[in-house]
Amino acid sequence: MLKRYFNKYAIEAGCDEAGRGCLAGDVFAAAVILPKNFKNNLLDDSKKLSDKQRKLLRPIIETNAIAWAVGRVSAQEIDEINILNASLLAMHRAIDKLTTTPNHLLIDGNRFKSYNFIPHTCIIQGDSKYMSIAAASILAKTYRDDYMDKLHEEFPHYGWSNNRAYGTKVHRDAIREHGITPYHRVSFKLIEEIDNIKQV
Repeated sequence: MLKRYFNKYAIEAGCDEAGRGCLAGDVFAAAVILPKNFKNNLLDDSKKLSDKQRKLLRPIIETNAIAWAVGRVSAQEIDEINILNASLLAMHRAIDKLTTTPNHLLIDGNRFKSYNFIPHTCIIQGDSKYMSIAAASILAKTYRDDYMDKLHEEFPHYGWSNNRAYGTKVHRDAIREHGITPYHRVSFKLIEEIDNIKQV
């Protein structure tokens, strides 16, 4: 059973990211402030849910949240500042867009850079422990999936509608055959013979 809050008296925003380990595309993050009395028995870490369950939960979260927002950082920015910094920046961008200002942040994972002096708590596997982080994980994941579906229409060879740009055999084989796109993260080890990759 997920916990409703870390601090009963704080305005808490749960934060999580999606797409950190992918070879292409933006990294997404979400921030969600839920009411203290929010209940939903299906809500869980997005990785434990099916695509259908995540799509069912997204409008429930958006409708019931006190505030929610999604931020993103491009592949080009990822190459410039590295994926860890990009993931944290995506969280900052999501927090910055919240219509209600939180006074405590719950961060999934063990790393964060302070945002506007708001106190924060890093929680390893927080998306399977706290409702607000789980909700953020679902929004980040579903918005990124929608984004990858659109990119798939532009570059269907890479199978992004299925692999979401993770380093599957299908994706890596497509890189070998077709080269890379402007959406690939060139700072990542895309395939072994990276020096021979062309750009499409």
